[in-house]
Amino acid sequence: MHTETLFDNGQRRWVFFGRDPQRPDTLIDTNQYLILDGEAGMVLDPGGVEIFPPFVSALSAVVGIDQLESLFSSHQDPDIISSLSLWLGLRPDLRCYASWTWSKFIPHFGGAAPIVSLPDEGAVLPLGTSEDLVAVPAHYCHSSGNFSLYDPVARILFSGDIGAALLPPDAGLWVERFDEHTRHMEAFHKRWMPSNVAKDRWIERVRALDIDLMVPQHGALFRGDDVGRFLDWFSALEVGSAI
Repeated sequence: MHTETLFDNGQRRWVFFGRDPQRPDTLIDTNQYLILDGEAGMVLDPGGVEIFPPFVSALSAVVGIDQLESLFSSHQDPDIISSLSLWLGLRPDLRCYASWTWSKFIPHFGGAAPIVSLPDEGAVLPLGTSEDLVAVPAHYCHSSGNFSLYDPVARILFSGDIGAALLPPDAGLWVERFDEHTRHMEAFHKRWMPSNVAKDRWIERVRALDIDLMVPQHGALFRGDDVGRFLDWFSALEVGSAI
């Protein structure tokens, strides 16, 4: 599993995990992220049961499992959080943040620990000695109870399935040619994002943030001007093709 540091200022650190060459072809590729504040860690969208062993192995090379404080689940899908019971088997005291809409559904993946429910308007989440990670509402941008996560220190937005792309195996980690990259995103966003109104509200919230990197749960990562290019492209896209 590929590992890469996205940000490190000595106190706050972001690490990317993904592009596992041993992943079965039957599984969609996923990106996982670790945020460290000092010695304390939060894992974003920790993934499904099938990727749990290689992910824990790669994660353990970066941080001790006993240093983890919490998991963040952008929404309820199995590729996001079906490994929950395995994580709780390692660390029964882990907090798992998710929308209140999924607080009684996610535990069906196993593990009876309560979900820390996020209200619709979002919340500021603690990590280590900090309290500055912002759960940004992204409801109906794929899921009826959905959140992005913004880090104002690293100026990174974890966008979940927004910005996701279905890429060929040899694709790079970063978006390099945005106009070409859109062909890997268009069908996914048209089908899986059901509401233009919800899409526009998310874009409005995100445009107000200072973002250097936008990192989705599938596909390549956006940096610099490509963040704005994505927001412009997404704004112009008519979504909800199933309707």
